[in-house]
Parts: sequence; structure tokens; C-alpha cells
Amino acid sequence: MTEEMLQTLQKADQAFHLHPFTHHPEMHAQGTHVIVSGDGCFLTDATGRRLLDGLAGLWCVNVGYGRREIVEAVHQQMERLSYYCSFFNTSNEPAIRLAERLARLAPSRLHHTLFCNSGSEANESALKVIRAWQKIRGKSGKTKILSRSFSYHGVTLAATSMTGLPGCYQPFDLPLPGFVHVPSPHHYAAGTSLNPVAYGKWCVDETARIIERERPESIAAIFVEPVQGAGGVIVPPDGYLPALRQLARNNDILFVADEVITGFGRLGACFGSELWNLDPDLMTLAKGITSGYLPLGATMVSDEIAAAVLNAGYFAHGFTYSGHPTAAAAALANLDVIEKEKLIPRVRDQIGPYFQQALRKFAGHPAVGEVRGHALIGALELLPRGGKSALDPSNPLGAKAAKIARGEGVIVRGIRDLIAMSPPFVITETEIDQLFAAVSRTLDRLWD
Repeated sequence: MTEEMLQTLQKADQAFHLHPFTHHPEMHAQGTHVIVSGDGCFLTDATGRRLLDGLAGLWCVNVGYGRREIVEAVHQQMERLSYYCSFFNTSNEPAIRLAERLARLAPSRLHHTLFCNSGSEANESALKVIRAWQKIRGKSGKTKILSRSFSYHGVTLAATSMTGLPGCYQPFDLPLPGFVHVPSPHHYAAGTSLNPVAYGKWCVDETARIIERERPESIAAIFVEPVQGAGGVIVPPDGYLPALRQLARNNDILFVADEVITGFGRLGACFGSELWNLDPDLMTLAKGITSGYLPLGATMVSDEIAAAVLNAGYFAHGFTYSGHPTAAAAALANLDVIEKEKLIPRVRDQIGPYFQQALRKFAGHPAVGEVRGHALIGALELLPRGGKSALDPSNPLGAKAAKIARGEGVIVRGIRDLIAMSPPFVITETEIDQLFAAVSRTLDRLWD
């Protein structure tokens, strides 16, 4: 792309395009970064520069860029049936086959799927299914929703209300009434004298106190990411998730596993729920279901809840694009790639351990306060020269480090005072070495 063409695009972008999660004056002062192509684990921008994508797009391009299998499946489906809705007692073959396949992959009680377009919509759909089920069983008073600090569940009004990140909800005068945040086991941020396991137990005990305060008979569900992704790659300490799951059971509170980031193999299992035996009542999915090739979300519902909702009569929820045949075809092709190339065992047994070993070499680095991760997701908490006490919320290190890393040829995500990474499953050991060599240079420059 010529410099003139790039400048024309950047001017049009500035004039007409509202970006999500962006400081627009800052972006346009330096010019929008335009990506033009992708291949494997690499992106090429409008200047011709290749960048190693250490974030897999937005935690989603699990099988890497440019997979012909998915492209061809989408092409063939669009030639055959580009679109038809799932309303009016109608369906299509890819949507049916995808729902059947998800039922085979999911935890044992989840056999029914409601499709949508994103993780936000998947969580919104879960909320409505939950309210419908509580009403059907004569417990309309159970409407409150629990979620955790540092959680991320999406950007609709209700999903933002569940999200436990003030920067997401405060600008919109949220959360809405009835959404209650309980503690996340983010030991590093808490600055507690307790060890991580003890702090996790304190979080469960505090959640129990909040449930008692709010009254169990008013609480419908708790939404939980097995590993909290956008909140900072918060890995649960031993014993925490099983105890939280049991607490929900004891109080007749539905347990929703938000697996939008963790689903389809990032943690070395098809779903994070498997690793901690969470047995969710509902599970929400997106991102890795198509590896980001087309928008698709899904809400999976337990047999008990599905039977009640289905038998209650007319189900007045859904979207124009629910069960979109082309998106479903992309998902089926994506799952074929994951299965054929044994990418989940690869994450679990080979590339995930190698990634974690390379990540944890930064423990003890003077610019790193903590290293966290599991399988093929990780984060480094960053420190200024003055240490943790010198961190400045008005000048976070994460975005600064991510910008430096891009200059070093890799893409990572800056979150508060940390950088997060979750590369495609097809990344090689050589490419992981390249990623962390650039991260090492980033840390050196961060202190310049």
C-alpha cells in the first residue's frame, strides 16, 4: 500500500469510524494502524511490516490466520445458502450440525445451544434464559446476578453491569440495579498478607457473606470465567473454583461458566470447566468457536433448564443472525482443524508448557512484579523503577509497554499495569522465542 493510500484511509477512519475501546484523539494523532493481511501467527500492516500476533487477534484466532479449510467452507456455504434465519420453525444444516457437535464436546448436562453473534450476546441470552427459568419454576424473586471484580462479560447494558472493571461500567453509569460484584481471587492486586490459596478461601467466604446479605432467595446466578482473561489473566488458586461452585449449589444459585476466552482449547482442555469439574448449569461461548473468522456466539443450557423453557411455550428471544448458516459452517470447519491437527493436546502437552516455561523466566526480572498464566495464556505484571508502590494509575504501564512491543515487532495487550499474551495454538517454539525476545527488549525499553 502506498503512503498516499494509507493516509487517505487514515483520514477516512478519523472522519467516519468510531472504534471500540479506543482513545480516539491519541490514536488519530499518530494515525490509525491499518492491518492488511494475516498468515499463520503473523499480521502485515499497511506499511508492509510483519508483526507476530501474541494475542491471537483478541484472544480468538486459535488456528491462526489464512486457514484455507475455513475459507473454503465459508465460500461453499455462501454459494449454497448464504443466510436464512432460525425463526418461523426453520433451521439450516450447518446450525443443526454445530449444535449437535457442541453437545458432544460440552460438559455432560449441556445439550442445548442458543446461537447469537458474540460473547456479549451469549451472556445476555443466558441472563434472559435464567430469568425465564426462575419465573417458570415460581421463583420470580430470584433476579440478582453475582459476578466478580476484574471479570469481563461483555458490553451490552446487562453484560457491562456484570463486568467487574470500573473503566468499562463507570462511563455509562452502570451497573444496573440487581448486579452484585463479589471478590476475585486476584492475590497480586489485593496486596494481602495471605498466600494465594488462603486468599482464595477468603474470597469464597466473603462471597458467602455477600450472598447472605443479599439473601439467597433473591439471587438467580453467578457468572464465572474459569480464568479471568481481559481482567488480567487471573488464574484461580487451588481449591477456589470447586469451593465457589459448591457455594452456588448450596444456595440454589445457577452457575454460569463464561468460556468466551477459555473455550475450545486455550487452557489445554476443550473447556476450562473440565479442568476444575465445574459442571456448569449454563456455558457461554464465542471467539474460539470460529477462531474469529466470522462472528458467532453460543449459550449452552442444561437439560433441566432447556426442558422447562422449551415446554413453557413460545420462546420470545433470539437474533436475526442466530444460527447463521455461514458462521456455523465456519465454526464446523474450525473445529475440524482443531481436531484433525490435535491442537488441544498440542496446547496441553507441548506448546503450552513451552510457553509457560518461557513466560516464567521473567519471574524476578526487576520490571516484573508477578508472572501468571496457564497453558497458552499468560501475563506479566509490570513495575516502574520505584517498585509497586510507585505505580501511577493515571499513567498505566500496560498500554505503554504494548506500544513499545509493537515497535519491537510483536502484539501483546496492555491492561492496567500488565501485558497479556494468548497466541494462536499453531505457534511454534521458535515463534514463542521470538515473542519473548521482543518482550524482553520491551521491558528494557520500558525502564529507559
